[in-house]
Amino acid sequence: MESPAVEIIDLVKRYGRTTAIDGLTFSAARGAVTAILGPNGAGKTTTVEICEGFRRADGGTVNVLGLDPSRAELRAKVGVMLQAGGVPPAMRCGEWLRLMSRFHASPLDPAALLDRLGLTEHARTPYRRMSGGQQQRVSLAAAVIGRPELVFLDEPTAGLDPQARHACWELVSDLRTAGVSVVLTTHHMDEAEKLSDQIVIIDHGRVVAEGTPTSLTGAERQLRFRARPGLSLDELLAALPGGSAAKESPSGHYIIEGQVGPELLATVTTWCAAEGVTADDLSIERRTLEDVFLELTGRELR
Repeated sequence: MESPAVEIIDLVKRYGRTTAIDGLTFSAARGAVTAILGPNGAGKTTTVEICEGFRRADGGTVNVLGLDPSRAELRAKVGVMLQAGGVPPAMRCGEWLRLMSRFHASPLDPAALLDRLGLTEHARTPYRRMSGGQQQRVSLAAAVIGRPELVFLDEPTAGLDPQARHACWELVSDLRTAGVSVVLTTHHMDEAEKLSDQIVIIDHGRVVAEGTPTSLTGAERQLRFRARPGLSLDELLAALPGGSAAKESPSGHYIIEGQVGPELLATVTTWCAAEGVTADDLSIERRTLEDVFLELTGRELR
């Protein structure tokens, strides 16, 4: 049986008295897109850097394509997109990609990759003069140019405009279609939900949830509306069909969960009328990955 693209068992990483990774365990399947999500400081980047061989673990086991991350033979099989840096500031991006291509036996065509990511007209622009979004696309191109078996993408669409973001999404989807394993970190919940086969949510260095986007968000729909903050929900809950739930989150925003249909909708509007409020922006929608993320990791700023 083929090993996972990435396998992490009881991973521990400490910085002095701070434990950044605390017994982390999960795996990323081959030929699939796995998203690692978490709030700032949750341990995402440290985990990825250990998998890339840039940091040493203090405990546990990490295997990448069945090998220890420090093994030299992985370099030709793994592509890495860094959050920043790695490109000589004075080098033109076209020159950089042509140089990177020469380190691989069967690279992608640099010119075609530049065109794919909307960088052709910037091929002769020094890296330091490129915008942040353009530099991001250069880093993405460098990560995939060697036709890797596995690619790590750390915040691949940070700072990109919508057009560039969708171009990157298409490239990631094409990588998966070609059988490439992708492990990405992102703060964009819609990106993770759209691209990923598997999602791992970590907080305080531990896995708090994992599964497919559908399994994490569920199939049930929600009724949402805005009204005066602080309304008592006790009478509404008593009137709702069995198995329903109601909460105010954040202030003035109400969410009703359950079998959303005519009966539930009528119950809610009748309750609003009794409370003397109007249900503004009333909508029926599916629970989102962002809802799940905030429920698991909290809403406080970090």
